[in-house]
Amino acid sequence: MRFNQFKKIKIYLIPVAMLMGSFVFGTGKSKAFSKKASLTAHAPTTGKNSDKNVSLYDSLQLSELGLSKEAFEYAITGYNVLVESGKIQKDNILTIIDFSLPSSKKRLFVLDLASGQLLFNTFVSHGRNSGTILATKFSNAFNSFKSSLGFYTTADTYNGKHGFSLRLEGQEEGINDNAYNRGIVIHSAKYVTEKAANQKGAIGRSQGCPAIPEALKKPIIETIRNGSCLFVYSPDKYYVSHSKLLNNLAS
Repeated sequence: MRFNQFKKIKIYLIPVAMLMGSFVFGTGKSKAFSKKASLTAHAPTTGKNSDKNVSLYDSLQLSELGLSKEAFEYAITGYNVLVESGKIQKDNILTIIDFSLPSSKKRLFVLDLASGQLLFNTFVSHGRNSGTILATKFSNAFNSFKSSLGFYTTADTYNGKHGFSLRLEGQEEGINDNAYNRGIVIHSAKYVTEKAANQKGAIGRSQGCPAIPEALKKPIIETIRNGSCLFVYSPDKYYVSHSKLLNNLAS
């Protein structure tokens, strides 16, 4: 795919005081994340303005945190299409789950595209039948207990068996469009901890939901709820070749 053809997103810096709540990084205590982007988030570009555009990926040094550059580029391009099609209501927030990383790594990233900041970077589970340490198998089928790749929009919240939770709506036909009816939601779990990651080399697994640490449940869900974009990535050849969204972008 040729990412130099994708539209750029303008990032306008806003005062930190206007952002809702404290920024949280990692697990446990809240703390501000001081890195900011330099004006523009985009896939690689060519032309006379390319030297002036600093990618959000580079500005926030996301590579050092383990986020795949391909995951970031796919996320940005799909986000653009969803915004243009009117499917994104909260367009300043982009969440990326990078399943190219093992579950012992912090592989959930929440970006504020308006301020150019990384709001959260923490652990997230994959489905029990997707793999043990690394998620390599994915499904859109009911009762598969596997994770689904691709683009989602966040929906409403509710209180269920896992407490405060967030519903997800899959935006890719045949890939994740059963997510809502499968009950694939963002919720917290006691098995998603840094202690488990360090001691066992992996966190626990879910029935397909992206479960997050209990301490970060409320701030993350409150930040991304009601119409933001979520992208679940893996270097999975089937997904890349069958995603109509990505293939339409490349054409």
